[in-house]
Amino acid sequence: MTKAEVGNIIEFRDGLRGIVEKVNENSVIVDLTIMEDFEELELEEKTVVNHKNYIIVYS
Repeated sequence: MTKAEVGNIIEFRDGLRGIVEKVNENSVIVDLTIMEDFEELELEEKTVVNHKNYIIVYS
């Protein structure tokens, strides 16, 4: 399993994308505001994603 690094863009849970802000031992903290439809989805700005639950889209 390749762990994301700060600045990577990851995809998780049905196509949500975000930029990694912090890497923890078991998870990453992701900023979701980079998505074009962020306002429409009414999501929190940041979320935590386990390393098992994402793929790296851009590094």
